[in-house]
Amino acid sequence: MTGPVWSQLVGQEPAVEVLSAAARSAAALVAGETADSGAMTHAWLFTGPPGSGRSVAARTFAAALECSTGTGCGECTGCRTSLAGTHADVRLVVPEGLSISVAEMRALVQTAARKPTTGHWQVVIIEDADRLTEGAANALLKAVEEPPERTVFLLCAPSDHPDDVTVTIRSRCRLVTLRTPPPDAIARVLMERDGVAEEMARWAASVCGGHVGRARRLATDEDARKRRDAVLRIPLGLRRASDVFACADDLISTAEADAGEESKARDEAEQDALRTAMGSGGTGKGVAAAKRAADAAVRQLEKRQKSRATRTQRDTLDLALVDLAGFYRDVLVTGSGAQATLNHPDRAEDSAVAARQWTPASTLRRLEAVLACREAIEWNVKPRIAVEAMVTTLREG
Repeated sequence: MTGPVWSQLVGQEPAVEVLSAAARSAAALVAGETADSGAMTHAWLFTGPPGSGRSVAARTFAAALECSTGTGCGECTGCRTSLAGTHADVRLVVPEGLSISVAEMRALVQTAARKPTTGHWQVVIIEDADRLTEGAANALLKAVEEPPERTVFLLCAPSDHPDDVTVTIRSRCRLVTLRTPPPDAIARVLMERDGVAEEMARWAASVCGGHVGRARRLATDEDARKRRDAVLRIPLGLRRASDVFACADDLISTAEADAGEESKARDEAEQDALRTAMGSGGTGKGVAAAKRAADAAVRQLEKRQKSRATRTQRDTLDLALVDLAGFYRDVLVTGSGAQATLNHPDRAEDSAVAARQWTPASTLRRLEAVLACREAIEWNVKPRIAVEAMVTTLREG
């Protein structure tokens, strides 16, 4: 029997079966009852394509582990606080910069070694575990090798490849592979959970590439739909040499604006909260020292916020590049006459026009240019340079 919290995992029935069995086993262990010793373990690795719900799966599993019934009822304090991110024994690591530092990981490992305070387990969720630095991975490995009795580590990464997760950490984790959710399942969730109209829900599900979060944003945010349209006009809009730099500038500017819009309000609120916590605005003895300490702390916070904004900008740009890659793939599918599902079915006419104008070889070169741009940005090439080089190839073929 599975509880309501598992409904958050869209189209992941095999994973739900494994995780719910582990949660029941964990509840039996806590109660001192006989349990299936093979169902529960201390370290888990969630892998899957973007949008498959890796972090959602980890949070849902954490809720089930802290659930008073062991099923993930969704109503008890353990479930509600775990899902809300406020449970005292569930620690979530979300890299705000481009990597997770060794200092951050060492502090987390020390905290995770403690016994649970209010819940059944100490649960550590590490989103984007592929962003662990070498030192951070080594610090985590020591904890995973000799885990405390009531501590569970939940790691999320795109794959279990050594480029994403070290072999030594992977060998000590149980693997949960998530699949790309089918469009029907995504559309159903958008209608039932988010109240999206059926026509819009089915359209968003058909063009999101299996990414549930992207589908929700496209269905509910008109600006997101406009940005997608602007990106998908690029392939057939590169007529003059000057269009190369205009399109590249649009891509970069849109990513910067999106990151700035997302970060501004959050940054200001964090700075105000930090200054208040450090005694800013107070009066009396010691105010000057408190102000100096607060200013130093704010400077450190601003540094982290800048790193977070850089990551947000790159993530936004990467979504645009994924859309472009999907279009060129659609052109190849259309040109070959295959009956495969298109990434952008609403752009089928544009794909057909491009397939008539370009040879398969030139389309493939364009696709490879997009993939090369993604890789270059991942290796910290300046986004503007990488994008301008890509768009030049997109025009010339």
